[in-house]
Amino acid sequence: MTLTDNAPSSAPCGAPNSTRDAEPAVDARAENAITIFVCITCRGGRPLDVVPVPGAVLAQATVRAAAGTGITVRGVRCLANCDRGLSAAVRRDGAWTYVFGHLDAETGGRPLIDGAKLFARSRDGLMPWRGRPDALKRGLIARVPPLDFAGDPE
Repeated sequence: MTLTDNAPSSAPCGAPNSTRDAEPAVDARAENAITIFVCITCRGGRPLDVVPVPGAVLAQATVRAAAGTGITVRGVRCLANCDRGLSAAVRRDGAWTYVFGHLDAETGGRPLIDGAKLFARSRDGLMPWRGRPDALKRGLIARVPPLDFAGDPE
């Protein structure tokens, strides 16, 4: 599966995994509703002439890590998190969206997928802190509420 560059697609990255390797049952709709948006133009403070672009390397690493999970990976041109790149956003339908930075081009794909799997199992629409990969604990930039969020009571 190749990375899509912000192009609509109904197919997730890879086929669903038929075995869950001792993971708790996951609502298939929740797992398939996870999308990871990776900034493919991000350079993470590196010079403009660096090729390949580090964000594109992270995106491809994330695609490889997502194979067989049902998680969709899409490239986007700039998440406007340049001072804290390499960056990605993890989104789940009807839940919060998480923006992460300071990701590693070569190794950042696996933590993104591991965090997304944890997120898919969440019953409350939040990515649990416990079990979250260290790269996602250290690299958390923002958490954005779902569109229909009415706000917290005061």
